[in-house]
Amino acid sequence: MTTYRVARLVTPDDVLEHAWIQVADGDIQSFGRRSDGMPADGQRPEDLGDVTVVPGFVDIHTHGGGGATYSTTDPEEARKVAAFHARHGTTTTMASLVTAPLDDLVSQTACLADLITDGVIRGVHLEGPFLSEARCGAHEPTLLRDPVEGDVAKVLSDAVKMVTIAPELPSGLDAIRQVVDAGVVAALGHTDATYEQMIAGADAGATVATHLFNGMRPFHHRDPGPVGAALNDPRLLLEVINDGMHLDPQVVRVALAAAGVSRIALITDAMVATGMPNGRYLLGSLEVDVKDGLATLAHGAHSIAGSTLTMDVAFANAVKAGVGLVDASRMASTTPAQTFGWYDVGGIETGKRADLVVLDEEYAVRKVMRAGSWLD
Repeated sequence: MTTYRVARLVTPDDVLEHAWIQVADGDIQSFGRRSDGMPADGQRPEDLGDVTVVPGFVDIHTHGGGGATYSTTDPEEARKVAAFHARHGTTTTMASLVTAPLDDLVSQTACLADLITDGVIRGVHLEGPFLSEARCGAHEPTLLRDPVEGDVAKVLSDAVKMVTIAPELPSGLDAIRQVVDAGVVAALGHTDATYEQMIAGADAGATVATHLFNGMRPFHHRDPGPVGAALNDPRLLLEVINDGMHLDPQVVRVALAAAGVSRIALITDAMVATGMPNGRYLLGSLEVDVKDGLATLAHGAHSIAGSTLTMDVAFANAVKAGVGLVDASRMASTTPAQTFGWYDVGGIETGKRADLVVLDEEYAVRKVMRAGSWLD
């Protein structure tokens, strides 16, 4: 059992100044303000200094990083992605796969299933191939398909925890029901849906909007479309890529004001080039150019193609844009964890797994703890 002294500790409800936290057997045992007393366990507390400690980040949408990708059948490459993002504070992650032939998706999912068993990742997100060609973004349009029952069944497995579907596609609503009936979260995204079609997707059981604003028909004051529906419908969790490139920071604040902190999850949508130099990389089968952190398709419309964001930067961007520490922490950890029923992580609370991110005064990562152990 170890007790740590910290300058401030961010819980789901408060910021505790001059705080302490006690960790044992991989879990949070207790915590509080030093002015209220500290546990007398006979051991000298370890002082972490003038730092802010937040819960480990929970990223439900990431494709790669550190020069590696989750779209692979090499488990060591997938482990490299998870390790890269863990160093940036992401202690719970969903591996997202881009559109590919169905047999490839099945093989990639089978590879990632072993990492779920080992506790490296929490699940697989299929972001395709059941997407709108009009809003396909960085997904190969020739590989997109309507979500017919047999194809949906083929890619589902115990490892798959979320599937993104454009609800306006033929069989789209039936596919959402099929996914939900299988115990998997259905997300609405890469969609050209009308407002009514988006609401119909939520009526069918969808509970997530994939990267709000991006990969969707734009909001218009006479045609609110999928963005307006997502903001208005309390059943939908809204993914937000808070890198200052996909969305203006003030747009993030608009979404927060409209939907509330309990409905927004910060995500990275990171691709293989995250943490890497400028250059050309692959996202699925498509070539992507990365310059000064911006990833765009190398050919055609040069659309934004994923991101080079990490969760520590997404969190820091939120705080620097005026979001409070508690709300930023909830969006980066608590809200996404609760959406998927991962109640063992996502907050600094007694009994939860000891996943902690130690941040300096600029909210850059100093140290990361996962399940009670400090990462290299």
